[in-house]
Amino acid sequence: MKTSDRIEVFLNGTKVGTMVPYQKRLTAFEYSDEWLRNGFSISPFSLPLQTGVKIAKADPFDGIFGIFADSLPDGWGRLLVDRMLRKAGERPEEIDPFSRLSIVGASGKGALEYKPVYNLQTAEQTDDLDHLAEECRKILQTEDSGDLDTLFAMGGSSGGARPKVTIRLGGEDWIVKFPSSGDPADIGFMEYEYNLCAKACGIEIPEIRLFPSDLCPGYFGCKRFDRVKTPLGEKKIHTASVSALLETSHRIPALDYCSLLALTWQLTKQAEEVEKMFTLMCFNVFAHNRDDHSNNFSFVYDGSWHLSPAYDLTYSNSVGGEHATTVAGEGKNPTMNDILAVAKKAGIKESLARQVAEKVQKTANVRLGKIMESR
Repeated sequence: MKTSDRIEVFLNGTKVGTMVPYQKRLTAFEYSDEWLRNGFSISPFSLPLQTGVKIAKADPFDGIFGIFADSLPDGWGRLLVDRMLRKAGERPEEIDPFSRLSIVGASGKGALEYKPVYNLQTAEQTDDLDHLAEECRKILQTEDSGDLDTLFAMGGSSGGARPKVTIRLGGEDWIVKFPSSGDPADIGFMEYEYNLCAKACGIEIPEIRLFPSDLCPGYFGCKRFDRVKTPLGEKKIHTASVSALLETSHRIPALDYCSLLALTWQLTKQAEEVEKMFTLMCFNVFAHNRDDHSNNFSFVYDGSWHLSPAYDLTYSNSVGGEHATTVAGEGKNPTMNDILAVAKKAGIKESLARQVAEKVQKTANVRLGKIMESR
């Protein structure tokens, strides 16, 4: 793979800045003059909107800033990229994150795009979801897939462990998930119902669908919230995960909801946004979503920062069966007292916090109980 000595970063056609390698393992970034005049900080804590060169740390993102690491595929997407690199005669272990941004190009999550682009071979896309699911199964079982190029074209920029593809529906991008190794056949149906439960609890979620299948009860899909239709065409929305904003790896459980609510206030200065994060915490506790790591919370910028719609909501566990993000220090069995302690530290009135928590608890217990009974 021919690597570049610099990468230009763009957002909706405007040059944000330039990134270059520094001392082999690190990278340096500098905002463009135009972006300094008319733009915003793409990562307020590590890349404030200031003149001068910023040097990334070696850890935790192998020498690049977290906001750029957000663009890189993880899990399933990384697997596809590495398979494609080997197919092209490359050694994936020798391709560093800086160079991988050129593979991402304009296909990453959020609005950031990277040039020059290194094009791996791609193929025509397909809307046969059952066929794609079967090809994903082969990949996970280390078998050859005749449609590796198609899977890469439709899912090579994705993150998360579950296989997924991006499809166009009504002129908009949707993400459709397939079962991973060990998942039950009804995992798509379960995630769909789980998200409806979250919506009933007062949590904002993207538009969702259960796509039909001849092989299982259906595939879960959600419309991308980092893409919006406008009279002038599609516009990308800048998105930053908590992992990127805090420059912390989501693989190491080191976050508490007290810090998460404090971050929400610091970033948005909106009490409503803090209450949204509090409600999401309550849902994660009462609906047993314990895979609540720093990559599963994001903020979007569309003139101001606010919490993104909730995503990756499933019945799950994290390391040791505990929450990846602790609740006032408690990860194994958070109680109502722990929940109220988080609210108190965030400045939420106890009466409001208890009302929200009890509503979420009741709704989750009733709806998830019915879901489990129907299996």
